[in-house]
Amino acid sequence: MPRATGYEPLNTLKPVARGLWLIDGPAIRFMGLPFSTRATVVRLDNGDLWVHSPTALTDGLRGELDALGPVRHLIAPNWIHYAHLPRWQAAFPEAIAWGAPGVAERAAKKGVTLRLDHELQWDGAEAPWSGQIDQMIVRGSEVHREAVFFHRASATLILTDLIEAFETANLPVWMRPIVRIAGIDDSDGKMPPDMRWTFRDKAALVEDVTRMIDWAPERVILAHGRWFDRGGAAELERAFRHVLKSRS
Repeated sequence: MPRATGYEPLNTLKPVARGLWLIDGPAIRFMGLPFSTRATVVRLDNGDLWVHSPTALTDGLRGELDALGPVRHLIAPNWIHYAHLPRWQAAFPEAIAWGAPGVAERAAKKGVTLRLDHELQWDGAEAPWSGQIDQMIVRGSEVHREAVFFHRASATLILTDLIEAFETANLPVWMRPIVRIAGIDDSDGKMPPDMRWTFRDKAALVEDVTRMIDWAPERVILAHGRWFDRGGAAELERAFRHVLKSRS
């Protein structure tokens, strides 16, 4: 049985706002550490389901999704969030798979056979969700290129790894000092330091973070740890304060 993540029940739809759900998934190991996982589901105006960073797919979860609407869009938002995509593609063969730059190359290096139908564009929403979900790929790093999304109807910003906010009470004891030293525990969740170091073009990062703040999100959903259910724009200002201090 998988270790508890603190976000139980797992593998089930959890309503957040009208047309928006979360799925808390089981932990996945990354760099030897157990990371809790989280997917986000949006029901588009035409009834199609848009799934961000798919987590483990169980028979029960598949039944819940089938009752909600047809799964039509699967999003691999950055180069390390694709592990469960093949299982979803097998379960929903009519779904279109979209990936951020670098996803296909990373999967190939790991020996994972991955079919991506389209690469996400850098600036501007794709046609199927244009006018409903704003989109951009955050600039500044040649390594970490993450697509971020803003669901207009619920004023929800959907991130993946640009902010991590691990609740230490949910972690193995040996992992707690690691996340505290890295500054990614939920008392002050922010960008992991190894990722931050890859952002050489600070001006581009500042511009894109400022754009996210200007979207005025009420909530911010993260893939790992505690997500922010209120005061989203203020949480962005806090999490990126060291980056934003260079703003004039």
